[in-house]
Amino acid sequence: MGARAKRRVTARRLTRGAIPGTNPRMAHVLPPCPHLPAPRAGLDWRALHVHREDARGGEFYHDCLEYGHALWQRGLAARAILCLDRALGADLHGDEPVLRSWPLPYAAMAWLIAQTPPDVFVGNPRVHFQHYAGRMNAPRREQRRWRAWACWALARAVRPDLPGDPKHAITEPTLDEIAAHLHTHGLRGEPELWRSVLGGRPKVSAGKGVP
Repeated sequence: MGARAKRRVTARRLTRGAIPGTNPRMAHVLPPCPHLPAPRAGLDWRALHVHREDARGGEFYHDCLEYGHALWQRGLAARAILCLDRALGADLHGDEPVLRSWPLPYAAMAWLIAQTPPDVFVGNPRVHFQHYAGRMNAPRREQRRWRAWACWALARAVRPDLPGDPKHAITEPTLDEIAAHLHTHGLRGEPELWRSVLGGRPKVSAGKGVP
């Protein structure tokens, strides 16, 4: 199976069909997430499409957060999580100004998973992140892989009812292993940021330019 086909399979674990616009909108609007920027009115797929030729740095990161928030408020929880996946895959060095206002979205990821109402489709985030970590490829493979495991741990913490995938042969890391690899491959302060969310403590900023 090629890389593109694998991406489609993973996306289908969170979305019905993995085709933009196919998820039915809920009759109600979901409340705003306190960990994401307020979305502009009328955002659609073009918010990210404009970055198709970019380096996908700070502007791409911000737009992923904003568009993910817009999707969430429209009742598209699974697609919102996929947008945060893309934000965590942005090519950031840690000194981007956007990180001062909107740190890496571990708190947002945990909040969305925990706050998704029972009648809103979100799939199984635990299995999604487990598979995502296991098939990660370039660029920045190790950084993105351990961020996926970090989100897997958050999904387990906020939704302990979610089952894993026993057919997926992979060694699940410990929390200390995740933190160690975030320290090695992530931004300055990233493991502390993730730990603060995991433990329910106040969030801290992650980035080389943040005290």
